Amino acid sequence: MSVLHRLQSVFVAAAAVAGLAVGAWLPVGDVAGHLVLPLLLVMIAAVFAQLSASRLREAGQARAVLVASLVLNFVFTPVLAWALGAGLLGDVPDLRIGLLLLLVTPCTDWYLVFTAMARGHGGIAAALLPVNLVLQLFLLPLYVLLLGGEAAMVDASTLTEAALIALVVPFALALAVRWAAQRTKGAAWRDRVVVGTASAVVLPLLCLAVFAMFASQAETVVDHSGQLIRLLVPLGVFFLVAPLMATAVAKVLKLPADQRVTLTMVTTARNSPIALAIAVAAFPDRPLIAVALVVGPLLELPILSLLAHIVRAPAPAEARRSA
Repeated sequence: MSVLHRLQSVFVAAAAVAGLAVGAWLPVGDVAGHLVLPLLLVMIAAVFAQLSASRLREAGQARAVLVASLVLNFVFTPVLAWALGAGLLGDVPDLRIGLLLLLVTPCTDWYLVFTAMARGHGGIAAALLPVNLVLQLFLLPLYVLLLGGEAAMVDASTLTEAALIALVVPFALALAVRWAAQRTKGAAWRDRVVVGTASAVVLPLLCLAVFAMFASQAETVVDHSGQLIRLLVPLGVFFLVAPLMATAVAKVLKLPADQRVTLTMVTTARNSPIALAIAVAAFPDRPLIAVALVVGPLLELPILSLLAHIVRAPAPAEARRSA
């Protein structure tokens, strides 16, 4: 792992802080807001460009981790989200809805980056992406209705449109680039140049997206800074309990190291960008909902970067030496 990747948590945190500072002092919110989604789409496309069909086929050999991921993300996590919101934010319904929107939407983008950093199983991680996406499209309105109250009902069409864009556009772009590179230059050149370049640009794009995200939402954060303290506790509890639960389940199932990493990352990472876009579109007059979704990645990204180092699977050579 390069020095840049070892210091990823520092870069991500610095990008978030810098974005908040710039957004608070300069009128860049509208411009920065328009940059977030394109940057994320290119970043996700770069991640997809590194995946091959052969790795995707490997996912069929790991049904245990697939089932465990579904149970953790769509049964355990919604119950935990409801308990945290009811127990700690019961008197602030908008914050409770924001927390719920964040926690019941499994990540469909940057968890692939952190899974790769921690040497997780890329094929299984990629195979889980469309499953998580489709299930959250159908289940999120139900979760919010049952756990957040009828007043918080989410427009299902808005959620569907945002989630499909975040998946289909980068996947199509990555597929087209890989196909064109192989057809014109051959598979070896594609793997050396295209995949190598894609790997190198993921971290800069991630930092730029984080910077733009916080610059665009700086005013909301500043105006409601007093509410942030209320959110730190439930978010902190989730980001502690989720990886611990995933690790415990992985041990019970006796999963290989790379599958353990994948299960941990897909259980911990949340869909902050899409959830934020949905909150802004569906609840334009309730800014506290967006605040919860802005605070989420401020904690999540450094935590995921640190977690990638803690749960990192050994390299194949290291595993052979220790066997």
